[in-house]
Amino acid sequence: MTGIRKTVVVAIVAGLGVMLMAGAVTPAHAQEAGKQGYTMPEYNAYVEARDEKNAAAQLRKLDDFVQKFPNSQLLTYIYELYYQNYYATKNFVKVLEYVDKLLALGDKADPMMRYRAYYARALAYNNLPSPTADQAAKARDAAIAGLQALDAIKRPDNVDEKTFEEQVRRPALITFNYTAAAAAAAAKDFPTAIKYYRATLVLTPDQAVTWFRLGVAYLSSTPPQQLDGFWALAHAVALKGQTEAQVKKYLRGQMLNYQQLGCESLVDAEMNELVALAASSTDRPDSYKLPSAADLEAARKDMTIASVIADLKGGGEKGKVTWLAACGLEFPEVPGKLMEAPTGEEPVVLQIAFVTNDEEFQNAKTPDMDVKVVGQPEAARIEKDSQVGFTGTLVGFDTNPAFLLHWDKAKVNPQFIPTEKKAPPKKAPPKKAPAKKQPGA
Repeated sequence: MTGIRKTVVVAIVAGLGVMLMAGAVTPAHAQEAGKQGYTMPEYNAYVEARDEKNAAAQLRKLDDFVQKFPNSQLLTYIYELYYQNYYATKNFVKVLEYVDKLLALGDKADPMMRYRAYYARALAYNNLPSPTADQAAKARDAAIAGLQALDAIKRPDNVDEKTFEEQVRRPALITFNYTAAAAAAAAKDFPTAIKYYRATLVLTPDQAVTWFRLGVAYLSSTPPQQLDGFWALAHAVALKGQTEAQVKKYLRGQMLNYQQLGCESLVDAEMNELVALAASSTDRPDSYKLPSAADLEAARKDMTIASVIADLKGGGEKGKVTWLAACGLEFPEVPGKLMEAPTGEEPVVLQIAFVTNDEEFQNAKTPDMDVKVVGQPEAARIEKDSQVGFTGTLVGFDTNPAFLLHWDKAKVNPQFIPTEKKAPPKKAPPKKAPAKKQPGA
C-alpha cells in the first residue's frame, strides 16, 4: 500500500543496539595466548585492528589479518569487528555477510557473542531498502535462532531482574519477533509471519502498523483468512495511527473484494461497525461473521421481490444478508398500486404500494415503495389508485418511520400508462352578419 513501508524495529531497541555495538569482548592477553590456541603475532594484529579508529583503515587491517591467519582462533573477534565496522558505516549487506561468517564458526563463538551477532543481523536486515527473497528467508531463520540465543543468555549477577527484563530481554524479544515476522512475510511464509507478528503484538499492542501487517499476512495466506485479516486491519484503524486513512481505504477495498456487493456504499456501514468492535478487542470473537460473495450468491438463488420484502421486514441476520445480496439488483415486473398522483416533474417519482393480489390492492392505504422513473416522462400520466408494474434497480430501504423501498432507473410497463388525451378541436369564431343597408342608400 502506498505510504506504508516496512517498519523498522520499535524505537525502544535503539539503546540496546548501541550497547551491543559497543565492542567485542577482548580475548585473553598475550601471556595466555598459547593456552588459547593463537600466537602472539595473531593477538597483536587483532589488537591493532581493534584499536584502529578510522573505518577504512580498520577494514584494511582486518583484511590483512584474515589473509595472514585464515584459520585463527581469533576469527570470531575479527568477524565481530568487521560487522561492527560495516554497521557503523551503514553497509548493511556486509553486516549480514560477516555475521553469517561468525555464526558459521559454531561453538567457537560464545553464547553472548552469538547473541550479539543475531541481534546485529536483525537490525541490519530491517535497514535493507528492498531485501531479496533469499535475504528474507535467511533473516527469518536467523531471527528465530536469535530468540533461542536470547534464552541462553544468563542475567549478570550485578544486574537486577527488572532491569534485565526491561532493558535486555524485552527489547530483544521485540526485535527478533518483529524481524522474524517481517522477513517471513517478505519470503511469503505467511503462517510464520502471523505467528511472530502476534508474538510482537503481545509486547507492543498499540503498534498500528504491526496490526496492519498482521492483517495483510492473514489475507495473503493460502487459503486466505479473511475474517481474521479484516479484524486485524480494523484494529489498526481503531488505533488511529499516522496511516489510519490508508489502512481504512485498504480494508474497504478488501471487504468489497470479499463480498462483491451490488451497492458498494453498504460496505461503509459494515466497516464502521467492524472498527468499533475491533477497538475493544484484539481477538476476533467467533460470533463475528461477514457474508462472503458465495454466501450472497446463494442468497440470490430463487430470490424474488416478495421474498426480499418479507426478509427485510423480518429483520435479523437473514434480513441483513438478504439486503446485502439484493441491493443493486434489477427486479422485473414489480406489481403495485399507485398511491399518489405524480407531480409531472422529471424524473417522475411514483409512490407505490407493493401488492400481489386483488385483496391487497383493495386494502392498500399507504405506499411502501418510492420509484424513480428515468427517461419516461409519460409515466406521470398514471392516475392515483391505478394498477402499475415496473422494472427497476433496488437501491435502498428504510424502516423508520415506516418501511419504504427505494428504486432507481425504473421503467413502467407501457400497458399501465394511459394514452395521452388529445386536446378538443378549436371552434372557429362565429361569422359576423353582413351590415344592413340603410334605406335610400
